[in-house]
Parts: sequence; structure tokens; C-alpha cells
Amino acid sequence: MRIARIKDSLDWSEGELDHKAPRVVQQAEVEQEARRRKQGLAIDEWQLREFVSGVPLPERLVQLCRQIDLASAALSRMSPIPANFADDVYWPRMW
Repeated sequence: MRIARIKDSLDWSEGELDHKAPRVVQQAEVEQEARRRKQGLAIDEWQLREFVSGVPLPERLVQLCRQIDLASAALSRMSPIPANFADDVYWPRMW
């Protein structure tokens, strides 16, 4: 509600109401974002390298994957899941 002074009298008016339904984010979308972030780390290549050569994944990479999984689980449990869930604010730093 807005109140405006027009010549010594007070009038009120309703602002335009935005009747858009909020976007409902599904858990699958959050999981997809987590997979996308892991692909950015080339995790599949590192896992293949580990399988072929026996050299374990670098600890930093394992730690980042765990952090991504934890962030994904936390976001999936939120009600409602924020529409901007893909923002870097919700995910661990990748650099």
C-alpha cells in the first residue's frame, strides 16, 4: 500500500501486485548442478587415471568433491530451494 500526499489530503493506492508464481526448484536440478561442477574439475578423468595407474586422486580434489556433495545435500533439504541455487554463494570455491 502506498500513501501519497495530494493537496493536504492523504490518498492511498495499491501498487501493482506481481502475481507470478515463484519458480519451484526440484532436487534433481540441484544434483545436476553438483554434477556440472564436478565435471569442471575433470573428476571422471582423474578417476579413470586412478583406476588405470593406481595413483590416488589428489587430496584437494577429493575434498572439493566432498564439499560439493555436502552443499548439494544441504540445498536439497532446504524448503523451498532458492531459485538462485546455482550461484557461487551456495557452493565451495573452485580455485
